[in-house]
Amino acid sequence: MTFTLLEIGTITSPRGYTAGAAACGIKKNGKLDVALLLSEVDCSAAGVFTRNQVQAAPVLIDRETLAANPTRIRGVVANSGNANACTGQPGLESGLAMQRRAAAAAGCLPEQILILSTGVIGVPLPMARLFDGIAAAAADCSPANGHRAAEGICTTDTFVKEIAVEVPLAAGPVRIGGMAKGAGMIHPNMATMLAVITTDARIEAGVLPGLLHAAANVSFNSISVDGDTSTNDTVLLLANGMSGIEIDPGDWSIGSDYALFNSGLEYVCQELAKMIVRDGEGASKFIELKVSGTRTRADAHQIANTIATSPLVKTAFAGSDANWGRIFAAAGRAGIPFDQTQTALRISADGEEWLTLLQAGTPADYREADAAAIFAERDIHVWLHLEEGLAEAVVWTCDLTHDYVSINADYRT
Repeated sequence: MTFTLLEIGTITSPRGYTAGAAACGIKKNGKLDVALLLSEVDCSAAGVFTRNQVQAAPVLIDRETLAANPTRIRGVVANSGNANACTGQPGLESGLAMQRRAAAAAGCLPEQILILSTGVIGVPLPMARLFDGIAAAAADCSPANGHRAAEGICTTDTFVKEIAVEVPLAAGPVRIGGMAKGAGMIHPNMATMLAVITTDARIEAGVLPGLLHAAANVSFNSISVDGDTSTNDTVLLLANGMSGIEIDPGDWSIGSDYALFNSGLEYVCQELAKMIVRDGEGASKFIELKVSGTRTRADAHQIANTIATSPLVKTAFAGSDANWGRIFAAAGRAGIPFDQTQTALRISADGEEWLTLLQAGTPADYREADAAAIFAERDIHVWLHLEEGLAEAVVWTCDLTHDYVSINADYRT
């Protein structure tokens, strides 16, 4: 790696950020359910949002906020336990009130605050409790409380998802930190997930959307837990420039500051995305699906995603059943033409030593016990190679177990 993974890395590891969290009673279990992230100075910012046609109030508000004010963002306020989705005009008014209250606590303008919500759909936000929570989170803000903020955005997550790296550039190091939540309703475009990425690099607001979209495509848009795309999915990127080091968007060459920063950003996003998959509701297996030899990356992604979302494939992994025919059949219905007689399918427990199951479209000579042993592993790598071109894509997914049904059957009760 061309960067350093910080041992204790949080959303506040980059210079100039503070965070806090509070419990205001939105969650029935009394856990932290409000989080506030603030920057000492104005930030350039960008966002990537769900492509679901049903979009929650925070998504609609953030889109408008970023379109009007991408250069002066000062913070993000989030609540968990209530999605403020499918709540109509009252929901929009609640979201704007949430924005105003956080701005008052931060000492900035409402249009400088972005908002996030996650949780149950179709339930009004309890505004009195939320206002108390925002005030308490503001009082809790500190550079040391990034972990608490990451905890405050969790719902069915079983662990906090956060990371930070330091990237050495020509004029000195910059840092990139991130936090995310998500365990179910996870699928590209995007998923029931929230993520916030911070950096102390100085980056023009016009450059950030391209950087973030590219990173999201190879991370948050390359995971699937259950094939459902949510109403609230949001990834935000904030750059406050407090390192004093500016990224030159004109130099894309290998080893340039832009290339190094992009590498660090992609790593942070991919690691957060993988954490979401590992925490998939009821999941017992983490599966990396690589499809190579296609005409375009989009073709490879579509095939990999079709395999990743197949209930038959996912249950085979859950049962440690090396029924590779399900994988090949799913690839065949992805809608991407390929010659089945020119294909190879391999599996691995470590991504290095591969067991060939299919070669030239014909079953390979392998021991069933060896295949079953790999399918029984916690981490499984699957590689489907075609002979149609030079493109490839990777998708991360998990198995589908009885626990997934139990968790989602009892989600509101």
